[in-house]
Amino acid sequence: MPLCIKESMNRLNIGQRAQVIRCLVDGNSVRATTRITDVSIPTILKLLGDVGAACAAYQDQHFRGLTCKRIQCDEAWSFVYSKAKNVPEKYRGVFGFGDVWLWTAICADCKLMPAWYLGTRDADAAHHFMMDLSDRLANRVQLTTDGHRAYLDAVDGAFGTMVDYAMLVKQYGNAPETTPERRYSPAVCLGTERKVIHGDPDPKHISTSYVERSNLTIRMGNRRYTRLTNAFSKKVVNHAHHLALHFMYYNFARVHQTLRVSPAMEAGVSDHLWSIEEIAALTDTIQT
Repeated sequence: MPLCIKESMNRLNIGQRAQVIRCLVDGNSVRATTRITDVSIPTILKLLGDVGAACAAYQDQHFRGLTCKRIQCDEAWSFVYSKAKNVPEKYRGVFGFGDVWLWTAICADCKLMPAWYLGTRDADAAHHFMMDLSDRLANRVQLTTDGHRAYLDAVDGAFGTMVDYAMLVKQYGNAPETTPERRYSPAVCLGTERKVIHGDPDPKHISTSYVERSNLTIRMGNRRYTRLTNAFSKKVVNHAHHLALHFMYYNFARVHQTLRVSPAMEAGVSDHLWSIEEIAALTDTIQT
């Protein structure tokens, strides 16, 4: 039987915490994790909250003065509680009910993801995200985003002219509806246009390939981002905690196939590959 609610998180030893965390970062849902580990759902959610908060705080503190040279940014859609069309009237317009957008940044060289922001897809969210990103960088960078217009004022407000900024604008056509499964396929990309906005970006590096690939990594490693299932987040706070855990694992504890080290090691933020037990031990810093 799974551990009962009285089996609180502070009674889980490091090994048990690490087992739960390993399941979560490997793309298992909370219910699958409780079946695998015999730890109750409330205890898993309590651990997720504690370790997520600790991971967010740790990365916020240590991702400062970064010497990245090329940054790519993108947004990834998900939803919380229910799809936007099914949100009850009393929750309409309240953040955390319906559409939720994840803004992410990745260094094209060391593959570190130094900044992310969970919010809406408007100018205010873009401003918060870009201000946070610029505060973490120690030097001028080449920045590439997609053609989302909210980036224009946000980048200008956060970096001014101290950035080499370009947009990669993709032109899409409709996916042909020749077979039933095509309804779930993305639109066909007909071409791209590189638009220089500020400075003198190198045309060879005007790309969003790495950040788009990182979106796939997020969806593969975070069950809450799996499409066409019922594995969505019911509460936005749990959604945010799981993302913080995901980025901690990706940045510090996962060997990048190309680099053969973790992104944090390549960026000089960490001197070793973290274990899951080390991530689990971060919860001790916030326990009372």
